[in-house]
Amino acid sequence: MMLGFEELLRSLQDCVISENEAAENVSRTLRQFLQKLSESSRSGVKRCKERCLEEAVQLLRQLSEAQLSGLENDHLTLLVRLLISTQLQMVGISTACRKVDQMLQHLAKVDHQLVFRETRECFHSVVHSDQILCFEDLQRACMFLEDSTVGREVWRESYMSMLNKVSELLPVALQQESLRDGPLCYITVKVCLQIFQLLSSDVAPLVWDEEQRAPVQKILQTLMAIILGQCCNRDTRLLAGTAVAMLINTASENGAGGAAAWSLLQVSHLEPWLLAVGVLRVQCDPAEKDGVARLAVCRGLLTCCRPHILLSSHEDAPENRLLLHGLFPLVFTLCEEKLDCHYFAFEVLNLWLKKVKECLADLWKVTCVRLLPDNCTLLQQLIHLIWTNAESPVDGVSETARSAFFLLLDLYEMDCKQFCDTKRALYLTLLERIMKLPWEAKAKYHRLCALLPYLGTDKLLDQCPEISSHLLKCLSTNHLAPCGSELYKSLIQQQRRELCDGSSSHAELDLASHWARRWQSVLHEALTSEVPLLQNNSATQLLPCTFQVFPSAVDHMLASLDPYTPGHLHAWACILSSYRAVTGDSLWALQGSSTLETLQLALGSADDKVRLAALNLLCCCPKTKDTPTPQEMAIMRTFIPQNLNCDSSPFRQHFQAGVKKFLIRIRDGCLAYVRGQKGKKKGESSHSERTQDLLDQGIGFVEWLSQLPYTYLAPGHSYQRKKTALLLLSAVLETCTDTWSPDRKKGQPPANISSLISCARQRGQWDFFCRTKQLVLLSCLEDATNEIRELAAGLLLRFFPPSFLDDLTEVLHTRTKQLLCSPRVQEAQMGALMMKILLQKSKHQCEGCRLNSRESNSKAFCMVKVLVKELEEHYLTAKADMMLAAREKPIHGALSALQRCLLETPNSVYDTLDPSLNMEVLGLLENISLLLLGVLYGDPEACASEKDAPPSFCDMGNAISSLIAQTSAGGQAEGEECVLLSEEHSLVLTCCWVSLKEIGIFLGSLVEKILTQSKPSKCLLTKQDLIKAAEIFKNILLKCRHWGAVEGCCIGFTKFCASLLSSSDPELRDIPAQMLKKGLQVVQCLRSTSVTRRAAGLPMLILCILSAEEASKARPLLAHSMQTLLETARTPLNDDWDQTLDLPQVCAVHTLQALVRSTALGAAILQFASDVAILSLTLLSSPCWAMRNAALQLYSSLCTRMLGQRSTSEEAGPTQHAMSPAAFFFHYPALQPFLLGELRGSAQDLEGPPNEAKLHLKPSLYPVLTLLAQLQPGVQDSEETLSDFLPPLLQLSASPIYSVRMMASKALVAMTPPSEYMNILINLTSQLPSPQQQCSHNRLHGQLLQIKAILERALCGNSTPSDNLFEVLSRIIASLWMVTEAQRCPLVRAVYLDVVDALRRFCCETYLSDLSSTLLRHLQTPQQSLQVGMSSFHEKAIHFLCADQQWACKIWENFSSASPDLRLTLVAWVLDGQSLRQTGLKEVVQRVLQANLREALLSRSVEYCRSYLAALVAVMARGDTASSQRVVLLAPLEEPVLLECLDLLLRDLEDQRGGPEFLSQAFSAASLLLSHWPQSSLKISMIQRWCGILECLWAPDVPEVLRIACAEALCVAGAPLMSHTMKEYSTLVPIMIRLINTGLYLLQDQSQEVRIKAACFASVLHHARRGQSQRNVYLMQVNQALPFLLDVLLEECWDAPGTLEVLMCHLPQSDLRSVLRHASVEGCSSLYEQDEANVFAEPSVMSVHVLPYLLQMAEKYSQSSSLARSLNSWAQDNAAQVVDGLAVCKEVQPAESLTPLWLALLVDPRFHSTLCGLLTRAAFLLRLLKTSNCIQHLCDPLSVNTHLQDVCSLLTQNGVHFPSALTAAVAGELPLRQSAQ
Repeated sequence: MMLGFEELLRSLQDCVISENEAAENVSRTLRQFLQKLSESSRSGVKRCKERCLEEAVQLLRQLSEAQLSGLENDHLTLLVRLLISTQLQMVGISTACRKVDQMLQHLAKVDHQLVFRETRECFHSVVHSDQILCFEDLQRACMFLEDSTVGREVWRESYMSMLNKVSELLPVALQQESLRDGPLCYITVKVCLQIFQLLSSDVAPLVWDEEQRAPVQKILQTLMAIILGQCCNRDTRLLAGTAVAMLINTASENGAGGAAAWSLLQVSHLEPWLLAVGVLRVQCDPAEKDGVARLAVCRGLLTCCRPHILLSSHEDAPENRLLLHGLFPLVFTLCEEKLDCHYFAFEVLNLWLKKVKECLADLWKVTCVRLLPDNCTLLQQLIHLIWTNAESPVDGVSETARSAFFLLLDLYEMDCKQFCDTKRALYLTLLERIMKLPWEAKAKYHRLCALLPYLGTDKLLDQCPEISSHLLKCLSTNHLAPCGSELYKSLIQQQRRELCDGSSSHAELDLASHWARRWQSVLHEALTSEVPLLQNNSATQLLPCTFQVFPSAVDHMLASLDPYTPGHLHAWACILSSYRAVTGDSLWALQGSSTLETLQLALGSADDKVRLAALNLLCCCPKTKDTPTPQEMAIMRTFIPQNLNCDSSPFRQHFQAGVKKFLIRIRDGCLAYVRGQKGKKKGESSHSERTQDLLDQGIGFVEWLSQLPYTYLAPGHSYQRKKTALLLLSAVLETCTDTWSPDRKKGQPPANISSLISCARQRGQWDFFCRTKQLVLLSCLEDATNEIRELAAGLLLRFFPPSFLDDLTEVLHTRTKQLLCSPRVQEAQMGALMMKILLQKSKHQCEGCRLNSRESNSKAFCMVKVLVKELEEHYLTAKADMMLAAREKPIHGALSALQRCLLETPNSVYDTLDPSLNMEVLGLLENISLLLLGVLYGDPEACASEKDAPPSFCDMGNAISSLIAQTSAGGQAEGEECVLLSEEHSLVLTCCWVSLKEIGIFLGSLVEKILTQSKPSKCLLTKQDLIKAAEIFKNILLKCRHWGAVEGCCIGFTKFCASLLSSSDPELRDIPAQMLKKGLQVVQCLRSTSVTRRAAGLPMLILCILSAEEASKARPLLAHSMQTLLETARTPLNDDWDQTLDLPQVCAVHTLQALVRSTALGAAILQFASDVAILSLTLLSSPCWAMRNAALQLYSSLCTRMLGQRSTSEEAGPTQHAMSPAAFFFHYPALQPFLLGELRGSAQDLEGPPNEAKLHLKPSLYPVLTLLAQLQPGVQDSEETLSDFLPPLLQLSASPIYSVRMMASKALVAMTPPSEYMNILINLTSQLPSPQQQCSHNRLHGQLLQIKAILERALCGNSTPSDNLFEVLSRIIASLWMVTEAQRCPLVRAVYLDVVDALRRFCCETYLSDLSSTLLRHLQTPQQSLQVGMSSFHEKAIHFLCADQQWACKIWENFSSASPDLRLTLVAWVLDGQSLRQTGLKEVVQRVLQANLREALLSRSVEYCRSYLAALVAVMARGDTASSQRVVLLAPLEEPVLLECLDLLLRDLEDQRGGPEFLSQAFSAASLLLSHWPQSSLKISMIQRWCGILECLWAPDVPEVLRIACAEALCVAGAPLMSHTMKEYSTLVPIMIRLINTGLYLLQDQSQEVRIKAACFASVLHHARRGQSQRNVYLMQVNQALPFLLDVLLEECWDAPGTLEVLMCHLPQSDLRSVLRHASVEGCSSLYEQDEANVFAEPSVMSVHVLPYLLQMAEKYSQSSSLARSLNSWAQDNAAQVVDGLAVCKEVQPAESLTPLWLALLVDPRFHSTLCGLLTRAAFLLRLLKTSNCIQHLCDPLSVNTHLQDVCSLLTQNGVHFPSALTAAVAGELPLRQSAQ
């Protein structure tokens, strides 16, 4: 018997150590080799194993044959056995086995017989065993056959024995249900396949000769039984098909193999049949008719059989060939059928096409005719399959259909060349058909790509000039962007091929010029577009391929850009970064010196996209060893700190990726320098100074960046800043530490990174893991957000040393215990995370651990045991006093900690649990769940009963209230009921639902891990345990209505079911099936009380079981459940049904809805889609409201599932999906007759006597119309299968219901093929009545709606108008009466205007003039009475008139005399943005609005006044913020009128009248008027009032809309007030200070929009100060705007009295004593913590911004007496407090070890900001003491300086990091503004 790996390894190590005669280097190499084998064996990660084995291969190859021959025979034998043992260990990893085989082959060169002998001995232990083969035996057999060279030789010797063993096993495996669908059956079939494939010459005689056929006969019989459905596992059946085909492929004689293949094609027969393969005869009896058998056979034959078999003829019909006439009909039928295996069917179609291509020459020889002549049946069938499945909702089918199209065109081209067909008519036919597809069809672009090589670029673009516009639309639509960019790439590649034409003499610039003529304008439009998707997709998908094909195109692109034009800066950065990434050219090579200036503009832009593009330009380079230049590093040092607090999550991710690229360049470049330094000989000189400088700068940059994140990880910083800081820290540690991650394929540090780390450490840098940094990350574990906690924990676990210091462990353990008992869910989660970290990072063990026999994992076992005891204590407390438990021991914290320690650590669950502890855990979970459900029931006995109806929310509330009343003294006094939940109620409810949720998640994950890691001989869970676990899940799902608990429980329950259903034990697999059976029984029974709407957790229980079912199998549970639910839902209601009870039918429909909506079931549910749709539409007629409601919800969910991806482009609209009607009904054929019947029934209801009432609505009609309207319009219906839909849709125009008429018009567009547009328009317009004819208004309105809808679709392209269109136009013109008073229905008049608007560009001026005058006359005529629809008509009329400037001016000139409703409509039109497009009209509107402003302000209608002001602001304000032009008042208001208007506005603002929306518009209008007011003394008083309002509106608790108005007011009025022309007014200096102060506050606002608008204020101010009046305003980033405003403040107002006060008000408070008092109080006072009004504001960061300006003011002490007085006064008031604060700070510092108080301070958000405020004031005071002699008496400068430096040093050592500006100031340096980080 072979020894185990460990014994062999020890024996061989002993031999190597004692091997005296071997050379030293051989012994050393062998020791290293054995060490690598040992590492590979110990590692549990596949990539680690492979890495170690690869290194072992290299080590063994270092030993020559001669050196290996020198080893003793026993030692060589041990080595061979060790390698075979390793191979057996790696049996499940094919790549690892092959690496071991390489080593064995190396040893076989020394002694082949030894290797053969040892391998044979191992193999014979499997073959010659008396026992039946097990899974492990088969795995080994597979490995020897597939991955072992010598093993295959052994196989050839013993294959008959193995065949006999396999033939014995297969029938047994097939008979036992537990084995049939499991891995044993699959691997047995795999062994058969490998035998037939790799030992074909040995197997062939057994098949084709008469002797020794018994084992193969038996195997073939079983394989056919598997194929025909006795096994449910689809993968096994497909593999069996391949195995049988491989057996047939062993035939050497053409006729025999072909006959066997033809015989196998009988698989499509429904009756029993006889299979003949050589001498083998097998009786086949079909068990399943699901198509998998046919699929398996076709797939196998096409995959395995050689051409001579595939081209064999049928014995009865010699002209029929297997490939064409035998296989294709089967393949075609499979693709036509809607089976669960539709994707595999199309895979087989692709295989068939590939085989035909491979055998094409032979086919021509045997048939002597073309394979694919034009219009042949085969060609038509193939095109039909490809066309109809291009939009399939089944995953993968559309892609395989696309591949099939490429193959088909390739075949057709080869066929044409062979038979000299130069016409190639198919291409143009296909192109014409493709161009009829709407631009929204994804298939259009794939098919154009396929056709392009055969047609050529010029021909394609000339035939289809609209391709460029369609490409832009594609790039604006998410799901179409990839196919659009692929078409563009194909076009330019083909263009270059055609231009080069086989020669390389063309200059790149000439080629680029050709490209530019076609594509430059297209790319320019895309890159500078305002549509974000178009911008992004063109930059990421078009630019790279453009520069790969035409590198010189960059010059053409850059030439057309101006950095100051909106959109161009982003385009510039994208172009350059893409060019650099593709070509590797230097950043500074293009555009000379202007590159740096433009780059700085881009890096400081307010637009995130521009900054990211510029960052990418800076960081990207195809060569990672291309070290960044000092200039690039300096730019990054400025850029990174300015972008840490961005709101956008994508920005943060891209920011991290860019910085990581930059770091990799630094690392690899520095490594190259270090290697070069080591490689130099001793006599050579060292590196050049430049090289050494780059090395120093690179190491220094990494050191700076590694320190930067810790500055911003303290509590009190914003979530955005902390998240970015952690991402950057992660980038540094991933890049520049020696940490290899086995789970990552890319991004690993180089193997020699340690040399660079040593080099950096010698310089005193790169100390990434010191104690103070650990403290900072530990403080992040108590962050309020889960993301920050998890990121910090991940860094600690992955990179930091394996164990904490003792003092850290002790304090953390104490803190963890406190947090686990917190009722706040967030804090309990913190404690659970800390417990997980402690488990992996603490090095000490308790006494119990040291005494425990489990040596390696005793610590984990002990901690789990402690947590179980803690959980039990929580349970007992809850059992005794629920209120006490909810407050002090709320269960969920201990549960979460137990889950993390058991399931999220590297330890095996079998090392941390034993059977008794596992039983204890299960029992606790069961008891806790029953207890908590009993609390929610209010009656534990009721909860424990079999009743599955959960209590209502009211019952739960009453139960909790009763519990609170019982625990409170004397009960609850009766009184007025409070609407809000009490604190106690929230505590109990939270404790219950969160704990139930945690139980569900924990239990499911635990069962999954236990079963995954179990071995046949050892499993911690018995069947009874699993049944108990299932009961826990059932109780939570069916007896709790809280959705949080149900949802959380579902996560665990799905894992639980998946683990059981994938088990090989049939008893375990039966548990979910039994639960499903009970669940369906609950659905079918009538409940006595009503449960939660949508059937509560019952649908989720069923969904979890079904979604856990393996997708590779036939999903029998899903099929059974759907059948049961459909039957239940169809059951008619009883005559005496009660609407207060839950009806089984309703519950069934809600359950169906849950299944349809589930993404887990996905495409599997689509096979039932037709039945479900018909059911839901039928149930809409139910008399039960609950049924109708449920059916409508089900129908809505089903439509979303069936229709596939919705278009996201604006032009496609929000209602259309990417599936055409033809494709929809191809996939759901049963729906076509049903939907058509519904439409016809509704249309027939409208027929009858004209005077008969027709208000009866068929409930299913509108949903049917909605479904049809969502289909993609514009697709030609070649077979005219949908033409039957058109008559009923046209008839529905007469419906008396408005919404039906509207939806019928949309459905008509979707169902009408483009070729019928004009016919329908002519038909509809011919029915338009004359004024004298009597007509139905409903019908006329419906017909006009249909005309409008069809017209809009027909005219959406730029095609030339046809004669038919002009005929339609003439009829519309002739119906002008419909817009006059003769037509009494306003709705008809309105839709007639829409029709005319669609045709406007084709109408003559006379008609338009008549129509416009008619409309104007009507609008000017006073309305006598209200009429339904009249306001809608007026709105349409105004929009129509205002589209023409002449008529618009006429209507606006009569504004003051118009009715109030008409004025409101006109104002609303302005707000639509229409007036801003026409300059002349804009002036008219502005003049009218200004003239009527006073009247509007005095109006009593708040809505009118608000809309009026909004319109005025829209017209007067600049349309583009970037524009430098200012709007002036066209006709300045007289000062009294202006004064009155301003006064009215300001009074409303001061009195807060009218609500936030009105006040925001009022403030904007007031600011505009104020900015245009001529200078006067009155203006100053108004400005003072305006400033007062401004200062009230920036507060964080003011509504956001008002804060936005505040920021806009600064741009509109603040910037002009601060211009240089106003300096002569001394009174404006205080106003300037107030404006800057407001701007500073708004730049810290929580709302990104507010901050951006405040940055616009700074940008406009900056623009004005630089005097760049001709250029657009450059919009700077928020973090650049803030220091700019501080610069302006100090430049303009440095000696003004209020300046110091403004700077000081932005510093955080410095009272450290109050912070200490707060930190010493333990526990939380409430369940929820109140957030700050502004969580984005960061006082500590603001203090760093302000400090340089304070120090500069101190430096200017002697330059102004007023400044000196202000500074002296401040020092007098604050010196004592600052000195006291420093003293307190020194006292509170911990001793050498960490204390709980210090940890509490580190996690207190106020502590860090208070310290920053204190140190900023101290640094300022210290500078004042140096510059002023007047305040020396207040304190000793030397003492303050010493204390300050000591405090900073101590704080830094104990986990408090400060920004470099602050530390520089403490050190006595004057920090520059740019370093304010």
